Amino acid sequence: MSACAGVASSAVASTLQLHEARRGIPAGFSIHGAAAPDTVLNLRMALVQSNFAGLEERLYDVSTPSSANYGKHLSKAEVEQYVAPKQDSVTAVNAWLAANGLSGTPISPAGDWIAVQVPVSKANKLLGAQFSVFQDDATGRQVIRTLSYSIPAELKDHLDLVHPTITFADIKPLVPVVSAHREARVPVDSALVANAVPTTCDVDITPACLQDLYGIPSTPATQSSNQLGVSGFIDQFANQADLETFLTKFRPDVSNSTTFNLKALDGGQNPQDPSDAGIEANLDTQYTVGIATAVNTTFFSVGDSTKDGIFGFLDLINSLLAEPAPPQVLTTSYGADEGALSQNLVRNLCQAYAQLGARGTSILFSSGDGGVSGSQAKGCVQFVPTFPSGCPFLTSVGATQLTTTSGLTIETAAEFSSGGFSNFFPTPAYQQAVVDTYINKTLANGTVNEGLFNASGRAFPDVSAAGVDYLIVVSGDTDIVSGTSASSPLFASVIALINDRLASKGKPPLGFLNPFLYSEAGASALNDVTEGSNPGCGSQGFPAAQGWDPVTGLGTPNFAKLLAAALDLP
Repeated sequence: MSACAGVASSAVASTLQLHEARRGIPAGFSIHGAAAPDTVLNLRMALVQSNFAGLEERLYDVSTPSSANYGKHLSKAEVEQYVAPKQDSVTAVNAWLAANGLSGTPISPAGDWIAVQVPVSKANKLLGAQFSVFQDDATGRQVIRTLSYSIPAELKDHLDLVHPTITFADIKPLVPVVSAHREARVPVDSALVANAVPTTCDVDITPACLQDLYGIPSTPATQSSNQLGVSGFIDQFANQADLETFLTKFRPDVSNSTTFNLKALDGGQNPQDPSDAGIEANLDTQYTVGIATAVNTTFFSVGDSTKDGIFGFLDLINSLLAEPAPPQVLTTSYGADEGALSQNLVRNLCQAYAQLGARGTSILFSSGDGGVSGSQAKGCVQFVPTFPSGCPFLTSVGATQLTTTSGLTIETAAEFSSGGFSNFFPTPAYQQAVVDTYINKTLANGTVNEGLFNASGRAFPDVSAAGVDYLIVVSGDTDIVSGTSASSPLFASVIALINDRLASKGKPPLGFLNPFLYSEAGASALNDVTEGSNPGCGSQGFPAAQGWDPVTGLGTPNFAKLLAAALDLP
């Protein structure tokens, strides 16, 4: 037995060290007594990665336009060398588990995540925890969680996280349905800079409207290697018959037999009965297939038998990391409130996004639909950042709305567009300058909304796109939906089309977008949105402003300018 293993084996009787804790039961939950001792918990454990700092450095090196290594994305093997745990960590954690009659099963390509089954009675002793039954008062859903847990002091540098322990969040599709009414229109100044678009975008959004508004071409993509991924969770199924009807109505220039590929994991499926059609899944697939013309699009259906305990978010990324050629763009329209999750958990998932970004994938997420009150509108005292938009290694997409004045279509911030500042991650270097400008100028050196947000946190969203009154087809009927979950698939489609043009010239895909978007060339290729705000928590939230703001980010896409800027990249 190695010296390290010997230390780990003795950890059963060693001093436990508090690892993570909550201050109390999260709002909206109530405790219903101790969990039954013989209930088996499916725990996931994250081992400390060997050199994530090195991976982060490489990620920025291949993603920053001014770098000599821009576009030289890493291989699967190169990424795994950075994040695979050191052998000492593997040995120590496995020895600790074995000494307690347990064993772990690797569940990630690099072996940095393992799954462990353990009864509640043993988990309480092993982790110095008190696993109890908690109920979501709104839904009645019950979960077994603890408000704190500890690990042996000897494992501090080897074991990063045990989950699910203090995480209570549920993810939700970020799309409110608007059927009985339309979103109220915000009065705008007709003198604002506006796009002259001869459509009815302020009444109904269709693919043709978006093509006109943002200059998105209808010409088909030509590169078969170019892939666009669409995430699906919580039994949201994408209906192919609805897509056929959608294309017939709104993209008559495209064959209505055009469809998407399907990949399922964690017991995922995609039944085609009309009653199973999901509003979110249909929105996401109809506005990727319908905008990213002829791009190879895949719908990833993540089932309920998740291995990660994070709604399947990590399972999906690990599945993509295991592929030799993951999609170059991935859009996700689901999220939660940041504070409802373990900070260590959020950081580990964020590091998984960095791995995929280093491989050359652009990861886009809807920012949320609660303004400054979080992923959905709710009562609050302090501003609520959303998850995973606070992660610095993805691109968060907010929403705008459109109003026609004197024949001109004008974009303003959609008031539901979530935005703000993470409480978990610091402001990354790529956005520090624009965030400082916004805080100093628009927020009067931080005196506006003072004390309601973390001014030193990672700021979001990064960009935005129209998100109000999208026409979609669900169960054969046309419906109207609004939300940032409409904006993310649209922006992702723009990036996928640009990647197609890059690939046709032998250039690499854009990959991790933010260093490019925040560069002078990238920011100048976006339409700045300067009107509107995102109220919540009894406040007016953050106002939109010239340049970056925490409502609409850097702005909305101008396809021609973005393509030109991308083609100029090394």
